[in-house]
Amino acid sequence: MYRMDLTNVKEKTVYPLGEKFSGRSPSGQEIGFTNYYMTLNGKPFFGVSGEMHFCRVSPDQWDDALVKMKCGGINIVSTYVFWNVHEEEEGVFRFDGSRNLRAFLEACERHGLMAIMRIGPFAHGEMRNGGLPDWLYGKPYEVREDNPGFLNAVRRYFRAVHGQMDGHYFSQGGCIVGAQIDNEYQHSCAPWETTAGVSNEWVNVGSSGLQYMLKLKQIMVEEGIRTPFYTATAWGGAVTPVEEALPLWGGYSYQPWLYYRGGGFAHPATPEYIYRDNHNSAVTKEYNFEPTYDPESRPYACCEMMGGMMCSYQYRFQLDMRAVDALANTKLGSGCNLLGYYMYKGGTNPTGLRTPYLNEGQISKRSYDYQAAVGEFGQIRESYGRLRAIHSFCALFSGFFEKTRAVLPEHLKALSPEDMAPLRFSVRVKGNSGFLFLNNFQDHAPLRDRKNEEVTLSLPSGDVTFRFDLAAGENAILPFNIPLGAGTLKWATAQPLARVGDTWFFLAPEGMKPEYCIDGAVYVPAPGEDFQAAGVTIVTLSRRDSLGFQKITRDGRESAWLSSCPLLWDGARLTVETGDGDAFVYAYPAGALPVPKGAETLQKGVFRGIRVKHPSPVKEAAFHAAGLGRYTVDVPAGLLSGHKQVLLRVRYRGDIGHAFVNGQLISDQFANGAAWDIRVDPFAGELKEEPLTLYITPLKKNVVVDTSAMAGLHERADSLEAELLSARWITVEETQIG
Repeated sequence: MYRMDLTNVKEKTVYPLGEKFSGRSPSGQEIGFTNYYMTLNGKPFFGVSGEMHFCRVSPDQWDDALVKMKCGGINIVSTYVFWNVHEEEEGVFRFDGSRNLRAFLEACERHGLMAIMRIGPFAHGEMRNGGLPDWLYGKPYEVREDNPGFLNAVRRYFRAVHGQMDGHYFSQGGCIVGAQIDNEYQHSCAPWETTAGVSNEWVNVGSSGLQYMLKLKQIMVEEGIRTPFYTATAWGGAVTPVEEALPLWGGYSYQPWLYYRGGGFAHPATPEYIYRDNHNSAVTKEYNFEPTYDPESRPYACCEMMGGMMCSYQYRFQLDMRAVDALANTKLGSGCNLLGYYMYKGGTNPTGLRTPYLNEGQISKRSYDYQAAVGEFGQIRESYGRLRAIHSFCALFSGFFEKTRAVLPEHLKALSPEDMAPLRFSVRVKGNSGFLFLNNFQDHAPLRDRKNEEVTLSLPSGDVTFRFDLAAGENAILPFNIPLGAGTLKWATAQPLARVGDTWFFLAPEGMKPEYCIDGAVYVPAPGEDFQAAGVTIVTLSRRDSLGFQKITRDGRESAWLSSCPLLWDGARLTVETGDGDAFVYAYPAGALPVPKGAETLQKGVFRGIRVKHPSPVKEAAFHAAGLGRYTVDVPAGLLSGHKQVLLRVRYRGDIGHAFVNGQLISDQFANGAAWDIRVDPFAGELKEEPLTLYITPLKKNVVVDTSAMAGLHERADSLEAELLSARWITVEETQIG
């Protein structure tokens, strides 16, 4: 049993950060920051940022990706602008194809999304040299320092980027609300790939301190890059000019960089899933949070919470999708008022003219899928629905939630990540109302179900007691003393999702029995059931059903939806995407979903639905061996046209998978046991003449390199393992339903 005294919790002193952290559009819209949260038109606004690199996504996918992001609850797109992608050859700038920054900004504006531009000059992002062009290596000046040579090159780069962004700033009625200054300055860098495999030299981490960061902002402003606010990454002791830029934080529980110099050890459990007090002037040092400023003088805001993670050559794994929303829950329960994910949308590394592969050598040459919520080719992962539930919660209580204060139990202060015995929880409270945050996920350590837990909160109006179970790997946000219709929800062992008119939707976390105490009466529905109390209808969804839940507003009317496949609302068309089976789509209230004439109507609690048939079934692909680990794949005539996209889904045994069209590498994957998706339809023309070739680099046992008197080198191994196990064609379709 746990008890927390919340009878004397002081409310935050909230004040605006001033003109350096605010801006106004021509239409009168105002963006700003207080020391605790973001504001829109003077009111609290809960920002949810998702990273998507436009240069790593084919332009024909931009709109689809942005719609999926918006439907997932993202309202700010964050994107790196990689210097080496745009100025690979000194003085020659490219903004064509997937490099077309202006066209990408236009796409963001079409979908009503704000944008934060992370323009460097150093970015990292697993890009070659951290995004610095190769030609800087041979210059007579050091990079990332306050010297005229480097800063003049940066100025030219900023000027070119401004040329693309001009007309799209918030002050011009556009989507750009923020710009990041460098990245992790004096904290981290990246390999100079020109030296890889020989001296393995690293890019300069920097030594010019605050002066360098201030100079970069000065150049941005002088070149016209003027945004309501600027940002700087703050973790790891990075130099952060907090008087000029918003410090942003993050956290990763899967860390491939630990293995960059070789494997041979187990990944440690990280403290990322333990709640911390990260907006408290009395607490100036926590794990991965050591601000150089008074924590309460700036919001606790994030830009790089793990939204997925890539495999490196030395560290292969399949991401536990529960790790992503558990981290979001932990950050919220630690006082975060702006969520930011890296990555939210995966992609494909672009190729260069002088250097074929522009990525860092430790990762795949082309794929940057990142096991993200929205995959390399728009695949929707379990983390997408789990995160959307949290984003929906934040939107539901925006205006109140941002003002609540995080309060933590004492036992968390000395808790190690391996210690799963104590309950991990925190509270965000304002007066008598708030939310109990629970987390039962831990990376790289055993989990257990929580049974018969009890938490009592002592509030000014009296005690509130929660009794519950919680499954291993699960997390939850439980409300207390929340206005509900004509009454008060004293407590619930279910997580609020959304409200549509007088109907409230909740989800039942795995292992937790949903119960509601409303005006002294206790209601115990089963997941899927609804009941009436205090003049409202309450619908409880299972965790599984909640993965397909979203609220949509069309023509001023609100509706709630459940879908087994991605349901996309772009402001004009409502569509469902299918790939390897039929979709089941349900809506509430009655009439929200048009039912085609003659179609069978389905019922799921208060929801009415239909079945949307996938028009083209999954087909096995024929392939032929062409040597050890080499295969050609037959592409049936006409397969690659008439679909939203066509993927080849491959399973194989080996070290690395490569896919080629006419000798061009189009996709690759470090084998981690997961299926490998390859988008094929963009190469329909080439595949009429050339085969699709797969090469699987073999796994090798007991490798020996021989030398001879002629200095020749020859590798021998006791065994080589490389086999294509299966391949299936996945035709992705999009069907309009409203």
